[in-house]
Amino acid sequence: MQNLITKTVNLKEGTPESKRAEIRDYFLKTWEIDEKLYTQLVDDDSFYLRGDPLRHVILFYLGHTAVFFINKLFLARIIDFRINPGFESIFAIGVDEMSWDDLDERHYNWPSVSEVRHYRDKVKAVILDVIDRIPLLLPIDWDSPFWIIMMGIEHERIHLETSSVLIRQLPLDRVVSGRFGRICEERGDAPANDFLPVPGAEMKLGKPMDHPLYGWDNEYGSRVEKVKDFCAGRMLVSNSEFLQFVKNGGYDEKSYWTEEGWNWCTFKKAQMPLFWRKNSGGYVLRLVAEEIPMPWNWPVEVNYLEAKAYCNWLSAKENKTYRLPTEAEWYCLAEYCGIPDVEAWKGAPGNINLEYYASPCPVDKFKQGDFYDVLGNVWQWTETPITGFAGFRVHPMYDDFSTPTFDGKHNLIKGGSWISTGNEATLHSRYAFRRHFYQHAGFRVVESEHPLAIENDEYETDMEVANSCENNWGDAFGAKPNFYKDLATLVLGAVKNCKVKSALDLNADTGRLAFELAPHVEEITALDFSARFIRMPIQLQEKGFVRYIVKDEGDLVFYRELLLAETGLGMGKEHIVFMQENANNIKPLYTGYDLIVVPNLLEELTNPVAFLEHIHERLNAGGILVVASTYDWETNAIAKEYRPGGFKRDGEPVTSLDGIKSILESQFILEQPPVDVPYMLRKTSRCSEIRISEVTVWKKKD
Repeated sequence: MQNLITKTVNLKEGTPESKRAEIRDYFLKTWEIDEKLYTQLVDDDSFYLRGDPLRHVILFYLGHTAVFFINKLFLARIIDFRINPGFESIFAIGVDEMSWDDLDERHYNWPSVSEVRHYRDKVKAVILDVIDRIPLLLPIDWDSPFWIIMMGIEHERIHLETSSVLIRQLPLDRVVSGRFGRICEERGDAPANDFLPVPGAEMKLGKPMDHPLYGWDNEYGSRVEKVKDFCAGRMLVSNSEFLQFVKNGGYDEKSYWTEEGWNWCTFKKAQMPLFWRKNSGGYVLRLVAEEIPMPWNWPVEVNYLEAKAYCNWLSAKENKTYRLPTEAEWYCLAEYCGIPDVEAWKGAPGNINLEYYASPCPVDKFKQGDFYDVLGNVWQWTETPITGFAGFRVHPMYDDFSTPTFDGKHNLIKGGSWISTGNEATLHSRYAFRRHFYQHAGFRVVESEHPLAIENDEYETDMEVANSCENNWGDAFGAKPNFYKDLATLVLGAVKNCKVKSALDLNADTGRLAFELAPHVEEITALDFSARFIRMPIQLQEKGFVRYIVKDEGDLVFYRELLLAETGLGMGKEHIVFMQENANNIKPLYTGYDLIVVPNLLEELTNPVAFLEHIHERLNAGGILVVASTYDWETNAIAKEYRPGGFKRDGEPVTSLDGIKSILESQFILEQPPVDVPYMLRKTSRCSEIRISEVTVWKKKD
């Protein structure tokens, strides 16, 4: 194993010739160690077993890492051929962990193991040819063809770890020990664990785009979090410590578990961690390819739900507040302990990168500062659901690496394990799994009385809201024209000679008009009937970004991240107050404005006539009213008697504009001729509905 140990590649420094050779070596070692992992299976029949009923058979993962290379190289047009289209379909997509009570009952016509190995040999030759042949310019960045090569290598190293977890779940008689590294022999009683203080700090999370190491999309961007002082367990929770939870009936007491956790626990009938076994001689621990007497001084390996239940049990037992660390707290601890990143290693600072063992080891073996195993041994569950940092964007060659996990159901694991290599061993790595899922993962306990603040910035998937975001903000991604921008231009032109202190936006939607007007008005109240819509501009205002998913074509989608700072519309955002309000029955407090804008609202009201008859009551003398409407009275089935026009009266046509004039002229003067403004309602990238909104500007009489 020692000759296969390596670190991920610095993509910025060196010469093209040396870097090509380094990446070639990194690929070959990755390929070899991946294939070595499967030598632990007793025979080829074992490849057709499932380690987890929610995942594919083991054979899938042998083929998957090779197919990934070909599919990505083909997608990036680095190669123009396929080796085996059938394989490149069946081995392309893995199974998400899904819910713990879902079963994957699909059937696959799996090929023979020898056919897959033959395919891998062909793929290996193609990749080596690509590495040797294609141009290499430094630095290697997202747009470089060598980034795709690194993507394939780091992807294979991820599966080195995840596949080992699946092999660990196979029946013991289907694996052979001693073929993949050296198991730690140090086993004994667990040391006493205590809590040590960690000073808080302002943590800057996120990886800069010019970082020299390969990164997955979720690592980039930025977030600043102020971490308050906390105390953390000096060591990871050991098997011995967790045994006390088991003996105290932790798996039978509902109050220790979250609702999700208790549902999982009762469904699984869990009584101990997945890799624990109990026989007549006591407890034993299942490793990847063998069972050993329980090493009480090793870290316990559990899922998030069990780790959280343990913290709740400990809190009740000691009358203190215990929980898991957040992602920011983990970084705070790592920084406090002076943990170096991979580039600075002379040797791994902990049980990581397969440099010491092919198993966990005692929780007090690798000291890092005043703590142990901040990095390495087993992954550490956090309280933080994964999401992208501000500035997150997907790589076009792997657009679904991270975004499916941005659902609030996948929690981050930090610190790496004994088998974490490549990108997984870096400080910036961000991997997450569903909370019921097993990895080589344990946990450290944090003691803190400070309220837990969780950033959970999911992608908006509500199609109506997402399309509204695109209608409002799509020009940031190239879409034109923009109704709200054009309307704002008309509005600002109409009030250029007026003093406007306060304004009312009576159909805020997802906020574009209010942000356009904000730099020019001291106070803006922006109302919308739907909380679904209004929460998007509130997030823009408070966090500076929103994320949403819009349909492209067929099953394809775009993942959008809108950064307010990049729109040029952040100035004056503090002038806006977004509120939910029913425009059919607006509260009396919304009055005394110098400007009221009614953008495409009339056609959504139950009684537009009544609205127009009373709108002057909310406007100051000399104030400006801007009405924009498509006059589409039929969509919302507005009764004829409540429409301002669009019908015949006494045999003569009455247009909606005629009707609006007749209602408003007693209180207002029409300032300028009506203007038609296109209003695009997006459905997909290639299907939109274009409406024409007529805009009229009115000045209230003194």
